[in-house]
Amino acid sequence: MSSHIQIDTIHNISKDIRIKLLHMIYNAKSGHTGGSLSCVDILATLYFRILRYDSAHPDDPNRDRFILSKGHSVEAYYATLAEAGFLSDEELHSYGVFNTRLFGHPTIKIPGIEAASGALGHGLSIGLGMAIAAMRDNRESRVYVLMGDGEQAEGSIWEAAMAASHYHVSNLVAIIDNNKLQISGNVDDVMRISCLKKRWSAFGWNVIEVDGNNIQELIKTFEELQRNQEEPTLIIAHTIKGKGVSFMENNPAWHHKVPTEEELKTAISELESV
Repeated sequence: MSSHIQIDTIHNISKDIRIKLLHMIYNAKSGHTGGSLSCVDILATLYFRILRYDSAHPDDPNRDRFILSKGHSVEAYYATLAEAGFLSDEELHSYGVFNTRLFGHPTIKIPGIEAASGALGHGLSIGLGMAIAAMRDNRESRVYVLMGDGEQAEGSIWEAAMAASHYHVSNLVAIIDNNKLQISGNVDDVMRISCLKKRWSAFGWNVIEVDGNNIQELIKTFEELQRNQEEPTLIIAHTIKGKGVSFMENNPAWHHKVPTEEELKTAISELESV
């Protein structure tokens, strides 16, 4: 990672990640399209501007940690790791193939992946443990955990939130990919979460709301946290499900839908024209 990577470059990386993940899902005939597209700008900003890591030495004890708690959006994660040098583009073609390392949810068999995830609600607890360990070892490592908005209905998240505040775990940053849709429709219709800011604030967290598809705004938010942070931080990242492809945007049908060949061509054309 280089903090000198410019915004325009990160925009182009985000576009490449979106194109790669769509090809992965199309080839595998399986995947989580909408939620992967919504979180790409968050992943690109973290991996190409914020996180401290060395893809040649993925076990460096002083590295920052990232956990994709919403593990079903793994296609975006794998494509990001390929852009960052942890995987080859060639291996991305094996996604979903028999005996591949690239499963439908993150696995620690892949360099750079810190924890297996997919059972929603567990990522924050794992990240909390890593953050506390870094504090006790006097390391400057930070831990970033990306969750889904529908995932906020899981009780284990709130247990971790309470503990993080109690122990003043200031090197922990949680992010909610708040695209407001889940597989069964609007998140608030399934379990109302529109009062997220009040809830997390009541648990003692520093809460910030941001446009999760605006890379410039994301960079500003993350970099300010690195300079001034005394408690755990929760970033509510307002995103668009299916971001970047007009007929997928804000359409819950694309939560777990695979594009046809024609739809793939149209989607790639839209992304390349931006």
